[in-house]
Amino acid sequence: MNDFVGQQQDIPENIDAINQSGFVSWSRDNSLSPDFKLQFDAERIPVLGIRQVKVWGLQVDDERALPGHERTSVKGEVLWEIVLEAKDGSHYNVNSDFVVAAP
Repeated sequence: MNDFVGQQQDIPENIDAINQSGFVSWSRDNSLSPDFKLQFDAERIPVLGIRQVKVWGLQVDDERALPGHERTSVKGEVLWEIVLEAKDGSHYNVNSDFVVAAP
């Protein structure tokens, strides 16, 4: 489905399952508003793409900003965004934690 995902070496199983299926449904534990979810099919939401997003960490070297911590770091992380198609044809990027592969 998505060439970008096919080229990656370390694809999590849940992302590979979404890529293989081409459709998702909402995960049970998500904080998305019910109004937002109504914009999509209730059971099989088309996936238009998958993106790996790197959130860079933060390093503070200014002791005035954080007294007593002249060098403070916040670890970066890698997120997976799933590009979904709404019923009206609109496209939305959502965090992969909010969806699961649909059969």
